This record gives sequence, C-alpha cells and structure tokens, in this order.
Amino acid sequence: MYARSTTFQGRPANIDAGITFVNSEAGPMLDQTEGCRGLSMLVDRETGQCIATSSWDDEATMRASDERLRPLRDRGRDILGGTMQVDEWEIEVMHRTHHGECCRVSWVQGDLDAMTETFRVGILPELEQTPGFCSASLLLNRSTGLGCATTAWETRAAMEASRSATDEMRKRAASDAGGEIVDVHEFDLAYAHLHVPEMA
Repeated sequence: MYARSTTFQGRPANIDAGITFVNSEAGPMLDQTEGCRGLSMLVDRETGQCIATSSWDDEATMRASDERLRPLRDRGRDILGGTMQVDEWEIEVMHRTHHGECCRVSWVQGDLDAMTETFRVGILPELEQTPGFCSASLLLNRSTGLGCATTAWETRAAMEASRSATDEMRKRAASDAGGEIVDVHEFDLAYAHLHVPEMA
C-alpha cells in the first residue's frame, strides 16, 4: 500500500478552518475516490504545521488520483494560509491497537531495509509495553532514503511521558540504518479515518 502526505505550513489561527475543510470536503471526497483507503490529519496549533495523509491500494491508483486531487490540496493550502509540500510513500509497517488523540512523527534518513527490520523486530515490541501507546506506522520513500515513523498515544501526557524511551528507540533505528534523525515533531490528531490493514 502507498500514501501521499501533504505538509502545510499554515497560520495557527486558521487550524480550525482547516479541520472543518477536511471534515466537510476533503474527507468525503477521498472516501469516494477509487482506491483510496482514507485520510488522517495531524495539527500543531502552536506553529500552524499540519500533515494530511491519504492511503492508497497501490502506487498506480495513487498516481492516477493526483491531477483530480490537486485543486483540493490547493484549497487546503489557501484555507490554512501558508505553503505546502507533497510527498509520496510506501507503507511498510502499520500496527494499531486503538486510536489515540496525539502523534509523534520522526523522519530518519538511512538504509531503509535495516530501518524496517529494527522497527519491526526491536521497536514495535517495546512500544507495545509503553503506557498509553496506541499505534505505529513506518512509511518509506525509497528514492530519497527517508523513513517516516508515526506513533499515536492515548493522551498528550502519555506522549510526553514516553519521550525519553522513544528518543532511545529513535537513535537506535538511525544507528542501525547507518543514517541520521532528520526531524521529530509532535501533533494533535484532528482527523483519523485511515483504513490501512495490519502490516506488522
């Protein structure tokens, strides 16, 4: 399965309007788009950064949707009042026990096969033992060598309490992949309608 993420750097004051747009327009439109497996939206109310991610049955279906959905992305950018960046990914791991209310996203550069092995064998079992853990996913961009790992948490307090432990996991993944941590960001989960099956 594949995913397309659109990262908006918008204005904090426009976040609620962006969420309304996703609930009333973007989400329903994607639900009616062939091959789409749903949409999620992460928001940072302090910085205005938002990430909308759609999932797809395969790469061909995702690519075929691009032209039709471009005006929708442009409208989202205009509503949020900023810039946007679009990235495409292969969904390598998806493991969910239940939905949470906030997420931590980590971008790591390196050997993607080694990163995936560490994530599956070493990190997922540890995450499952971490209080408040809800789900984890790993997306890969093989053309850039970038991995994007997202963990969801029951509450912001649980996410904050997990920082020390997950910092160590992230460093281990980067080390095993012979790479580096590019960025880490925490978000509220504003819209959660991704229907990706278990892929652990």
